[in-house]
Amino acid sequence: MVVVGLGNPGPDYAHTRHNVGFRCLDHFAQAHLIKWTGRRGPLVWGEGKISASDGDKEIILAKPRTFMNLSGEAVRYVVDRWHVGAENLLVVYDDVDLPLGTIRIRPRGSAGGHKGMRSIIEALGSEEVPRIRVGIGREEGKEVDTVDYVLSEFTEKEQQVLEGVFATVSEAILCVLAEGTASAMNRYN
Repeated sequence: MVVVGLGNPGPDYAHTRHNVGFRCLDHFAQAHLIKWTGRRGPLVWGEGKISASDGDKEIILAKPRTFMNLSGEAVRYVVDRWHVGAENLLVVYDDVDLPLGTIRIRPRGSAGGHKGMRSIIEALGSEEVPRIRVGIGREEGKEVDTVDYVLSEFTEKEQQVLEGVFATVSEAILCVLAEGTASAMNRYN
């Protein structure tokens, strides 16, 4: 399985709301001692083994080096390099339509307005891409441009909520690997 976290490359974007996918994968990698050792083309990746109830599972963690709206280029590279089908991908990304700290796991679906997912769906020609959406919420009572909002940083209070979310997403990734998407949906949605 290849788990892809979405975000924007570079230090200017490191702590923005749009980089939740990267940060979830960084947390998972650290917890499972997976090093980011690969760097080629549109991708940074790390490879490792995860212990599951039914034995060890090989896993690749990947972060696009493209900007969010071009995530499909990096995911196409993943599919071609490791010869995996869309069903063996798991994409982790931010969702402004979910409250902060909420996660939703789905085996497939539309992009729902997320340009990174739209790029992936277009590149693969399929909506059959398993995913974990991580809620970043919207600013209540204020009319803020969505682009400005997702490129803003979390407040200190929001950052505290995120620390728990990263751990939950890591558990959800393990559940998808060991038991499948349906089981993970029942447990975490």
